[in-house]
Amino acid sequence: MKSKLFDYVERDNWVYNLSGLTKLIGFILLTFASMYTYDIRCILGILILSFTVLKMSGITFSQIKMMLYYVAAFLLLNQVLTFLLAPTYGTEIYGTSHEIIRFSERYVLTQEQLLYQVTKLFKYVSVIPLGMLFLLTTNPSEFASSLNGVKISYRGCYAVALTLRYFPDILRDYNDISLAQQSRGLDMSKKEKTSTRIKNVLNICVPLIFSTLQRIDVISNAMDLRGFGKHKKRTWYARKPMQKSDYVCLTACAGVALVVFGIAMFINGGRFWNPFY
Repeated sequence: MKSKLFDYVERDNWVYNLSGLTKLIGFILLTFASMYTYDIRCILGILILSFTVLKMSGITFSQIKMMLYYVAAFLLLNQVLTFLLAPTYGTEIYGTSHEIIRFSERYVLTQEQLLYQVTKLFKYVSVIPLGMLFLLTTNPSEFASSLNGVKISYRGCYAVALTLRYFPDILRDYNDISLAQQSRGLDMSKKEKTSTRIKNVLNICVPLIFSTLQRIDVISNAMDLRGFGKHKKRTWYARKPMQKSDYVCLTACAGVALVVFGIAMFINGGRFWNPFY
């Protein structure tokens, strides 16, 4: 079974055709806007926008399935720990208390706490599609050339491109080593105890680390032999010039961010929207 997580697959649609620099700036603008505000109305707007663009990009569920499982586990753990460690934080933020369920003297679920945690949940959910879009629709070489086009050192740009290319390689190596170990009797199924399965995963990670270090050494030697880094500038085969669609996308992302900041500063009077007054 071959994982497609982080794999770049070329498609011909407007999302893929955007410059890598455009997607990076758009990702930063929308993520910062979502993280800045605690107005659930604004966050829901960004969430709908990000999922709409994700749908339009044509990314398949098989490419993001594994990532979604890990993200869902993280979000569930985050929500539980938030309530356990700070069950009254919502009431402190909004200044009122409307009780829903009382579990004990300390743990009381209020409307304020529920709004805070739901808002926090949607903040994370709204930026997940943005990250997926950036990773899965951006050609690493083209993205590196775009960064170099804004005067970032090509050495750093090339390191970024290698990092993006290496994600699927690591996953493929992990899958190959796992299958090889299972053919030798290593049981990774649910029949084994959790502690045994964790130990078996570690047995896979050790050869994975060594194979990764070996690959890094091979790539470094190959780059040195070809004189990488000798000159201050270089040309890029994959460079993609900014087009009209890039400027439209950047304008739209900047507009969304400005609207969010404007609502926070001039309507809500701060980062939090308080519907309890």
